[in-house]
This record gives sequence, C-alpha cells and structure tokens, in this order.
Amino acid sequence: MNTLKTIWWKYLPLLIVILFNSLSTSVLVAQEEEPIIYYQMEPLDDSLFIHIQEQLFIDPPDPKAEIIVDLRNENDQTISIKGALYPLLALAPETRARIVTYPFKLNLEETINFGSVFTRVIEKIRFKNVVKPPTKFQISSTLGYINPFLQLFGGERFGWALKKDAGFSFGIETEYSGPTETNYIEAGFHILGFYGGIYSNIDAITELRSSNGHNNLYVTDGFRITYVIPFGNFFEIGFISSSSDFTDSQREIYLYKGVNNGNVVLNPDGTIRYQPYLFEGEGITWEFRYPLKVLGSTRSKVYVASFMDEIHIGYTGREMALAGSVFDFRFDAMVSSPEREPQFVFDVIIQKIFDYWSFSSIALGPSGTLGTLDDGSFGFTAIFFNLRFKLGTSL
Repeated sequence: MNTLKTIWWKYLPLLIVILFNSLSTSVLVAQEEEPIIYYQMEPLDDSLFIHIQEQLFIDPPDPKAEIIVDLRNENDQTISIKGALYPLLALAPETRARIVTYPFKLNLEETINFGSVFTRVIEKIRFKNVVKPPTKFQISSTLGYINPFLQLFGGERFGWALKKDAGFSFGIETEYSGPTETNYIEAGFHILGFYGGIYSNIDAITELRSSNGHNNLYVTDGFRITYVIPFGNFFEIGFISSSSDFTDSQREIYLYKGVNNGNVVLNPDGTIRYQPYLFEGEGITWEFRYPLKVLGSTRSKVYVASFMDEIHIGYTGREMALAGSVFDFRFDAMVSSPEREPQFVFDVIIQKIFDYWSFSSIALGPSGTLGTLDDGSFGFTAIFFNLRFKLGTSL
C-alpha cells in the first residue's frame, strides 16, 4: 500500500503539469498585417454576441453562437449566425464597427501548408487572452450558487434563484465525483451565503459500473450546511453528517457481494487490499477556490477542497471557447482519503453537437476516472459519456 502511494505522489506533479499545460493553450488570433475580411468571431464577448442577435431579432440569443463575417464583397457584406445569412447593413453602424474591429478572429482565408501542423499554434498564440479576471457575478458570496448547468455525473450544483440571493440547488453525485462513482445525490436551499440541504442515495448510479468498484463512495442519507465567507466567493466552510448508519444488508451489497470480482479486492492471505469508502458519521467540509475566466468561459474556477475527509485539487470551466469549438472541461485530483486510493477525474463535454434549441443547451462528451485498478496497476477505473444541460442564461 505504501509503495503504491509513493508511486502516486511521484507522478502527481507530472499530471498537474499536463493539466495546466492543456489549459494554457491560447485563443488563436490572426496576426497578419493585411486586414482579415473573411473570418469567424471567437465567442469571447458574450454581451456583443447577444447584442448582435438581438438586433437581428434572434430569440433567444446564444452567447456562444457561431458567427461568420464576410467582407470580401464591398457591395454585399454579410454576417452568418448559426448558418443563417443576414446582410451586415441590417445592423446598427456602431455594431458593424465593433464587428469589423473585433480582435478575436479566425481567418477563414488563411493559407495552410505542410508545416502548419507544427507552427500554426506557436505563431499565433497570445497568452494574455488565456486567463482573465472573473466577473462580478462569479465573485459574489451570495449569488455564486446560481448556475444554469445541470450535469449528469458530478460537477457544480445546478442552482436557481427565487429572489436574488435566495434559491435552491440540486446535484447528482458529489461535486468532485467521476462517472458512476457514488450513489450520492443532494438538494438544498441557499440564502445570504448560507446553504442547508439533505443528501440521499440512488444505487442505480453505481450499478452502471460493472467492474473496479473498489474505489466507489457510498452514502446512506444525511444533511449538509455550508457558509461562504462574505469577502468574495473564495472560501466556503461547512458541516456534513449522516442521519443513519449502513444496515447489514447494505454492507453486504456494497462491500462483500463482489469479493475479488467487484467491490472488495483481497490480498493472497485473505486480508482486504482495496474496498469502497462507506461514509457515515460527520465531518467538516471546506473549499478554497479562485473564480476566473479561462478561454472566455462563463463559469470557471480552480480549487482545493476537503469533502467527506477526502482532499481534492482541481479545475472546472464552462463554455470555454477555442478555435470555434465550445466545451466544458473539469479535472479533479483526489489525493487523500481514509479508505480509497487516489484518483483523477476528467470531463470534456462538447457543445454545438445538436441542432435548433439544443445547439447551445445540450452538450455531450467523455468522462473518465484514472486510478488504481483491482489488480494494482494504473488505468481507467471508469469511462462513460457525460451529459450537460444548460437550463438558463449565464449572467
């Protein structure tokens, strides 16, 4: 066991470097001295994208819509929005000027050669556009829970307001979980930075996994309360407690039903080598986070957290834009646990896959967990498709 943990800590810095290296890939911006007259606008200015669509009576406007501008014919300049073509003159002069001078353009007339596969990104990279300060909404200690994104497995809680700083939230699995990892679900109420909620279990979630269940997390039911320190949305502290212990039948199902072929892995001498974490009792939770905008994301943060006595380090970002693609990205490293082996969770959820109203409302992509397999090697303990719904408008 100690040898495995030594290996984890040995390779953890490498995995962190790979993570932040992937996040540092910049928005590509054309650099030519000649004006660009046929281009796609990178979706990095939500207010401008919404303003353009409102002037063209597109309802509802999509802040991450695909917008292509064609200025090649002076007598017939057009703007295409999600495949629909409009004359540029249909927009107000001020809006046309902002479109023409928009700094984040993908040149659709760019010449590509055999060397471009090696040089294009390096030649066009601008690191100053990778990370920007957060919005006022992101740093609010009382409004930060408002979140229009509902994710099938893990991720931030879906939250909606009754009236400004009072509202509800709901989540499937814990915020830090990977696909089919835990039977945890929760719902609660927010007011003035306080949160009070209950959690319960849906065993059908973990039953989707057919192997490597030795690193699962199981709960019964209980409650959780938290408070965001009112000096910006950077530190949350709370308390979690189970309301009931596991019954003998639950322990039989979660631990011993699949010995050496499921949830419990034994050593040659019959002692337990790996087993799931059955959380019962109580504990302090906390999260230190730094909200920011990465690649024009509508919600984004880096964090260090403690949840159910497990330590997590990670990043989550919504609607990040790069080279015309819009996607969510999440990475979570669980580096310490009372029972479980360390593991690394990732989501890459792609938008613009479907059409019409689902163009920006539904996103789909792979979600996986890397960790210790039941034979002691390193690999994918789970890989699944994750689904994300956008049920409202980001502020």
